Amino acid sequence: MTDESSNQVDTGSKSDGPVLVAVDFTPDSGAALLWACDYARLSGAPVLALHVVHDPGDDPGRYKTKKQDQMRPIEEVAADMMQEFLDKHRAERPGDEVLQAVQPVLVPGVPATRILEIAASRHARQIVMGSRGRTGLPHLLLGSKAERVVQLSPVPVTIVKAKKTAE
Repeated sequence: MTDESSNQVDTGSKSDGPVLVAVDFTPDSGAALLWACDYARLSGAPVLALHVVHDPGDDPGRYKTKKQDQMRPIEEVAADMMQEFLDKHRAERPGDEVLQAVQPVLVPGVPATRILEIAASRHARQIVMGSRGRTGLPHLLLGSKAERVVQLSPVPVTIVKAKKTAE
């Protein structure tokens, strides 16, 4: 697991800071990663891919482990999933220098809170997140992580949805 304080990037002012893309390994966060790289290419900003490692009880099924890996710490499983996620997208765009240079960051905690904390500590110029498009009663009662970040962020937040594919 990457300690967010050990990989500080000298980003200068907020307008010179990185694009922070929050990923949860879903198709929507993959679309957010690619959008963030396209934006960063235009703005000359580096990209940080942030995954907040959280209690699997809060989101069961998020961390998939092989039978032989079930006793591994969740941080190690999340780091492997981040690497696989980045490798997959990098393989799809082998000539994309911005995507190849994305810096992964993994931190423990509550996702919305930690996304905002890391954005502040890294002086992010923009936060990019995928939308899983949750609907229904749980959404109304709890709100989504993306909504919470949009409400509380002092920097612009872009929400990206993956294109629907025919099944």
